Amino acid sequence: MKYPSHLDKRNLTMLMDFYELTMANGYFSSGMGDTVVYFDMFYRKNPDGAGFVIVAGLDQVIQYIKELKFTDEDISYLKSKKIFNEEFLIYLKNFKFSGDIYAIPEGTPVFPNEPLVTVKAKALEAQLLETMILLTINHQSLIATKANRIVRAAKGRPVMEFGARRSQGYDGAIYGARAAYIGGVAGTATTLADEAFGVPALGTMAHSWIQMFESEFCAFKTYAEKYPDGCTLLIDTYNVIKSGIPNAIRTAKEVLEPMGKKLGGVRIDSGDIAYLSKKCRRMLDEAGLTDCKIVASNSLDEYIITDLIDQGAKVDSFGVGERLITAKSEPVFGGVYKLAAVEKDGVIIPKIKISENAEKVTNPGYKKVWRLSDKNTNNAIADVITMAHEVINDKKPYTIFDEIHVWKKKKLTKFVAKNLQVPVFLNGECVYESPSLNEIREFCKIEVDRLWNEVKRFSNPHQYYVDLSRELWRCKQEMINEYSYK
Repeated sequence: MKYPSHLDKRNLTMLMDFYELTMANGYFSSGMGDTVVYFDMFYRKNPDGAGFVIVAGLDQVIQYIKELKFTDEDISYLKSKKIFNEEFLIYLKNFKFSGDIYAIPEGTPVFPNEPLVTVKAKALEAQLLETMILLTINHQSLIATKANRIVRAAKGRPVMEFGARRSQGYDGAIYGARAAYIGGVAGTATTLADEAFGVPALGTMAHSWIQMFESEFCAFKTYAEKYPDGCTLLIDTYNVIKSGIPNAIRTAKEVLEPMGKKLGGVRIDSGDIAYLSKKCRRMLDEAGLTDCKIVASNSLDEYIITDLIDQGAKVDSFGVGERLITAKSEPVFGGVYKLAAVEKDGVIIPKIKISENAEKVTNPGYKKVWRLSDKNTNNAIADVITMAHEVINDKKPYTIFDEIHVWKKKKLTKFVAKNLQVPVFLNGECVYESPSLNEIREFCKIEVDRLWNEVKRFSNPHQYYVDLSRELWRCKQEMINEYSYK
C-alpha cells in the first residue's frame, strides 16, 4: 500500500521503550545478541467483557519493520546518553531485521492467550520490535473490536465513524478509522483516512452552517443547491419537529424536486432519538418523502443502539463518535510481548513466566494456533494452541480438553483444522502481501459470521474454547512444577 507522504516520511524507529535499547546493548556487550529467541504477542482478556477480539494493525507493523532504520540523528542522540557501547551504536547504524515473523491475518476473530504475532529472531532484533508491535496491534484491535460490536448492534443499518475530534491524537483518528472500517463501519468523517487507506469519507454539515444563515430554511436551501445529490440536512439546531423537519420537507419540495433530485436524508444529533425519529418518519412519509433516510448521532454505542432499535426507532443509519474511536467503555487493550523460547545449538528450549496471578502464567515454547471448524456448518468449534512441530490431522478424531478442568473433554470427528498464523517475514524479507482494506473488511465479516451467536452476545457471552495440545499442556505443567519449587 502506498501511503501519502505526510504519513510515510516519518521516522518511527525510535518509537520504542528505552529499556529495549538498554537490554539490546546488554545482549550485544554480553555476546548474547545473536541468540535466536521466540517472542509471542498475545492478550489475556477480551475488552468490554466481549466474547472475542478482531485483530488489526498488522499492515502498519509490516511497514514499520520494512522502514526500520537508525538515522545519524538517532545515533547521535543515543551517543549523548553515554551508556551505549560504541560498537553497539555502529551495529544500530547498520541495522536490518533478519528474522522470521508469523501472524494471524487482520480481520480474524481471536481469543485470549493466542499468539497473534510470533517473532523468531536474534535477541537484539526481537527486543527492538516490542513497543511498535504492541502499540499498533493493541490500538487497532481495540477499535476494530468496538466497531464490530457497534456494527452488529445496528443489525444491518450502516454505521459511520465520526470520532476524529475526540480521538487520542491524530494517529488515533487516522488509524482508528482504518481499524473501525475493518470492524465493519461504512465510512469515516476523517478525510485523511480516506486519502491514506481508502476508508470512504462522509459528511455534510455542522450546526454552525445553519447558524450562519438568516434562517434555517435559507441554510438548507443553499446547501441543497450546492450538493443536490444525496443531500442530508441536520435538523436539530433549533427544534426538530417544529422547525427542522418542516424546513427539510420544504427544501425537498421547493429546491430539490424542481431539480429532479430527492432529499437523501435528515440527521438528528440530540434529544430523544427514538421519539423524534418516529415523528420525523411519519412527517416525511406524509409528505411523500418515503425514500428519505433518517440518520442518528449523539454519543451512541452498541448498547444505546440496541435500545433504540428495541424501542422501534425509525433510524436508517448511525453516526458514532467518541465511544467508538476511544473505545470509551474500556479504552485499554492489554496485549503483551513475552519470551516463549530460546534456541541453543539448534534445540528450542521453552521459557515460561510464572506468577501468583494464574492468568499471567505464560504458555511456553514455539507454538501454532489452530482453528477447528465444523465440516458441515463451517462454524468455529474451538481453537487449539500446539507446539510448532505439531500438526492436527482433521482426517482423524481429535480430543480437546480444558486446560484447568482436564476431565472436561470433547471428541471431534467431522471437523476442519486450519493453522491461523501465516508467514509475514522470512529471513528478514517480507513474504506476505497485505490484502486490500476492503478485502480485510469482508474477510472479517465472514469470519465473525462463523462464530456461534452465543459467543457474539454483548453480555455474558459463551466462553469460546481455546485449548492446549497434550504436548504443550504437559510441557507447561512440568515447567510450572519445576519453577514453583525453586
